[in-house]
Amino acid sequence: MKKYLLIAMMLISSVSCTDFLVLQPENQISENTFYQTANDFNTALVGAYAGLQDLHNASVLDLGELITDNLEIQWTSPEVSEMECDQANVTSTNVYVSSVWSNCFTIVSRCNNILARIDNVSFDANLKSQYKGEALFLRAYCYFYLVRFFGDVPIVKQKFSSPEEIAAFDMTRKPAADAYALIIDDLQNSATLLANMTTLKKERASTGAAKTLLGKVYLTQKDYAKSAAVLKEVIDLNKYPLAVNYKTLFSVNNSNLGETIFEIRYLSGNLGEGNSFSSLFTPGLFNMALFPGNMNGSGRMDPTMDIYNSYETGDLRKAASIGYPVPLTNGQTQNLTYGMKFVDFTTGVIGDGGVNFTSLRYADVILMYAEALNETGKTTEAHPYLNMIRIRAGLPTLSGLGKSDFALALEKERRVEFLYEGQRWFDLIRTGRAQTVINKHFADKGLTFKVEDYELLMPIPQGEIYINPKLTQNTGY
Repeated sequence: MKKYLLIAMMLISSVSCTDFLVLQPENQISENTFYQTANDFNTALVGAYAGLQDLHNASVLDLGELITDNLEIQWTSPEVSEMECDQANVTSTNVYVSSVWSNCFTIVSRCNNILARIDNVSFDANLKSQYKGEALFLRAYCYFYLVRFFGDVPIVKQKFSSPEEIAAFDMTRKPAADAYALIIDDLQNSATLLANMTTLKKERASTGAAKTLLGKVYLTQKDYAKSAAVLKEVIDLNKYPLAVNYKTLFSVNNSNLGETIFEIRYLSGNLGEGNSFSSLFTPGLFNMALFPGNMNGSGRMDPTMDIYNSYETGDLRKAASIGYPVPLTNGQTQNLTYGMKFVDFTTGVIGDGGVNFTSLRYADVILMYAEALNETGKTTEAHPYLNMIRIRAGLPTLSGLGKSDFALALEKERRVEFLYEGQRWFDLIRTGRAQTVINKHFADKGLTFKVEDYELLMPIPQGEIYINPKLTQNTGY
């Protein structure tokens, strides 16, 4: 990890949007020439947000969706790391595990650089509060991924100005409880600092985003009363209406929609700023007639028939989420599934998708709140919130469910509502259902793969242990 922190402390490697400033080359940036103005700190924040593009372009989905019963590989020559995810047999050399670790800690380092320097520079107090709130949100956002995937992790809250400072820092793994304490503190402070910032676009942090993520943190910790309380605060903001048309949330021009709380921005037509979802989520066929120029897919993350058959009759989300069969250039079709969400059907260039990834949205607030109510014995009160999502999907309402049946109904609802949004693995881990559900999925397909107890946490990347021998490996790897 020392290598990654050293790279990260060199400030910012890229920007995420063409309307932001072009940065000075890294080897020409120093504390004497940067972090001097409000504009410098905004540019630094853009660099932190930019890291989210790589984090969500594949890695989070490989570990959060492909490893589950939602997605599978539909081509004949997958990479080893992809096969490990598809078979729920991830090793310490898996490139997606390494990518999540390095991307998250790089963003953390960029946020630490901002937070450590911002109080030493004089500029507008409201703008300073905004930038601090955004940096705290992003640091918490990344640590939440780290602690859920890896458990105990190094806690880094300071900037580094030299390799010697890095070498002297305690890079050992700290208890997950310490990481959660940092996450909660950062999100609480972020929500306060951003309370009066009402004009920010959804690609930047907000009070609503901080509180939504905090509610998810509490839910993950099984602190259901606190989760319900903070999620109710988000509901009472009355600023995030459910989209009437579910499909619009995941199609071209989905920026800054009402239901969206926080999104990762991608741009087509700008080298390196697009996403790869159009290729990743469609089969590896060379005669596929889905895109301009008949661009082929890669078959790396396609819906399983299990998820395809999980939608209830009449569920409007099915046609917006999964395509079947695949249209071919000869006018025929092939009986394969393909993803519809976040896929840019206007592009004919691999890696040039312009649909934003929706990381936090109001439907999640509603269903998390229903879960928190159910877990605190308020199952009757939870029903209307579950039904809000079902009504939008064109489904009949549910009533009279007991606590355990409601939990299963909620699990099913979350699965079809959040397909391709990187939530399935975390949902099953949070509810203690990962092994039951995923192992049954493999067994039903006649496969011997299974999730073992130790595999509920991902391995620490072996490359990081080589760099920093003080890092210990998770048990079983």
